[in-house]
Amino acid sequence: MSDTANPGSGPSPADSPITVALIDDNRLVREGLTALLSRVPDVRVIPGEPGSSQWSSEGWTLDVILLDLGLDNRGSVRVAQAVVQEFPGTRVIVMDLLPSEEDMLEFVAVGVSGFVMKDAALDDLLMTIRAVAAGEDVLPRPLVNTLFADIAKELHSSVGPSVSSAVRLTSREREVLDLIGDGMSNKAIGKALHISTHTVKSHLRNIMEKLNLHSRLQLAVYQHGEETAT
Repeated sequence: MSDTANPGSGPSPADSPITVALIDDNRLVREGLTALLSRVPDVRVIPGEPGSSQWSSEGWTLDVILLDLGLDNRGSVRVAQAVVQEFPGTRVIVMDLLPSEEDMLEFVAVGVSGFVMKDAALDDLLMTIRAVAAGEDVLPRPLVNTLFADIAKELHSSVGPSVSSAVRLTSREREVLDLIGDGMSNKAIGKALHISTHTVKSHLRNIMEKLNLHSRLQLAVYQHGEETAT
C-alpha cells in the first residue's frame, strides 16, 4: 500500500457524503460508474489509478472501495487484504458478474464487507454502498441461500477446532454473536439485549479480536459454522 494517500485517515467534514474509490482495470466500467455515482448527492467519488491502491483523498476519509474481482494476476485479493489490515476504517465491496463459491470464500476470509453484481441496478449498488458504509455486510441476494452454509462451514474449519475451543467468550459476547448470526443490526441487538449501541460495538470489537476475524460477515458465518458443527 502506498504512503502517498491514507484511505483510512484524515478529517471528514460534518454531514459529509460517503467517499468511494473505484478500482477496476476496465476504463469504460470505471468511467461509467464514476459518472453515475457523481450524480448521487450523498456519494463522493475519489479519483484513483486503475488497479491500484493510490487515491487522491484530499484529506477526506475513504469510506468504501468498489473493487473489481478480476484484476490482473489475482491482485484483487491482495488489495482487499491490504486495505482491511492497514485501513480498518475503509470497507471493501467486491464487484463481479457472478462470483464463484471459491471467490466468495477467499474474499470473505480476508475480511471484505460486501459483494455486488456488475449488472446490478444503480439502486441496488447504492443500497449496498450505503449499507456497507453504515457498518453492515452485504451478500448478493441470489447467492445467500446457496452459498451461506458452505461459506460458514469453510470459515469455521479454517479457524480450526483448537482455536475455537481455546477462545472464551463471555455470556454477553455469546449473545451478541448469536444475534449477529441472525442478521440483526447493532441497533436491533442493543434493543433485544437492553444495552446501548455503543456497548454492542464494544462487544463486537472484543469478539473480533478474540476470534481474529475482521467483519460482521465473518462473525455471522463463523457463528453459523459453530451451529453446523454442533
